[in-house]
Amino acid sequence: MPEVNVEINGRKYRMACEEGQQQHLIGLAERFDRQVEGLKGAVGEIGDNRLTVMAGIAVVDELAEAERRIAALEREVLVLTRAGQEISAEIEALEEKFAARLFDAAKMLEGVAGVLDEAAPVPQG
Repeated sequence: MPEVNVEINGRKYRMACEEGQQQHLIGLAERFDRQVEGLKGAVGEIGDNRLTVMAGIAVVDELAEAERRIAALEREVLVLTRAGQEISAEIEALEEKFAARLFDAAKMLEGVAGVLDEAAPVPQG
C-alpha cells in the first residue's frame, strides 16, 4: 500500500492510501491544512488539538450543508421529473386526439369527394 507525506498545521504525517489515490490524499490534506490555517488566523493560537478539532468540525459542517443541498436538489429533480412525465403524457394524449380528429376529417373529405364525383357529369369524349 503506497504511503504519502502530508503536512497539517506545520506537522508532517505519513499516511497510507490505496494505489492511485496518492495525489487525491495530498490534495485533501492541503485543503484541510488551509482550513486549519484559516481558523488559526481567525481565532489565534489555541492549541493544536483544539484547532484540529475545530477545523474538523468546520469541515463536517460544510459536508452537512452540502448533503442538505444535495437532498434538496434531489427532491427538486424528482418533482421536475414527475412534471416532465405528466407533460409528456398530456402531449401524447393530445397527439392521439389530433390524430383521431384528422382521421375523422379525412373520412368526411372522402365522403364529400365521393358525393361530388357522383354528382358531376361524366365528360363525353
